[in-house]
Amino acid sequence: MMFDPSQLAALSAILRAGSFERAAQMLHVTQSAISQRLRQLEEQVGTSLVIRSQPCRATEAGERLFRHAEEVRLLEQGVRRDLGLSAHTGGDAAGFPTLRLAVNADSLATWFVAAMQDIEGVLFDLVIDDQDHSADWLKRGEVRAAISGSAKPVQGCDCRPLGTLRYLATASPRFMAQWFEGDTVTAASLGRAPVITFNSKDRLQVRWAEEALGVATTGPSHWLPSSHAFVDAAIAGLGWGMNPELLAATALADGRLREVLPGKPLDVPLFWHVSRSVASAMKPITEAVIRASACVLRPIP
Repeated sequence: MMFDPSQLAALSAILRAGSFERAAQMLHVTQSAISQRLRQLEEQVGTSLVIRSQPCRATEAGERLFRHAEEVRLLEQGVRRDLGLSAHTGGDAAGFPTLRLAVNADSLATWFVAAMQDIEGVLFDLVIDDQDHSADWLKRGEVRAAISGSAKPVQGCDCRPLGTLRYLATASPRFMAQWFEGDTVTAASLGRAPVITFNSKDRLQVRWAEEALGVATTGPSHWLPSSHAFVDAAIAGLGWGMNPELLAATALADGRLREVLPGKPLDVPLFWHVSRSVASAMKPITEAVIRASACVLRPIP
């Protein structure tokens, strides 16, 4: 079954923009033209593709066709690059492929934007998830690539090592004095002290406690799903938590933060998983990710 490119473009625009009106503006056509193209595409596949809500959402079939349309754009861009043609589309970003990736929040906060900066002619749609769960998005076919904490390749994907992101257990001096008398950190005191946790998938605090003290539990938790606010909360004395060394370095240097147990870092390995179906077209993206990560991450032992 062959699909009309203009109809696929209409579907992509609706789902990217969230409405028929904004999709028409993106493609510089009338709203009725958008409606007609979508109707023709739905008639061809024999099922509804868009849920007419605010914003518009894809049905299961619509999501599959949307991913196909974006994959085709990405492959076409790769062909243009191989032929020495510009990846840009006449100065209109509406023609750029949308690249959906799964990235952990701390990579985004520390180094991934530098990789994005190196990639031209692409619109990013980032799914933020824990590094221990990001590969699940690849398994479901919902992203083209993912930063994962697992070295095991996802079926149908290639895996490249990036490096380790170092975390330090940090807290404010006031918090240390209040909860860890005499800087004595024990399993008992750690179990009483408030801890800061990103979300229910975040196991870094527990992993550190297991490695540093041999205990598999931590104290009552604040839930704070923001990398930068995580550091701010530790500085404010709300609790202790695992912060990327890169984000905590300034506060550690000026004394606003201290290591809970000096010399007990937690190194988290990170790997780049990319779908083989678009691996060739995504080569510049993979190269940009590897370059950016090499400037920040430590080598994997």
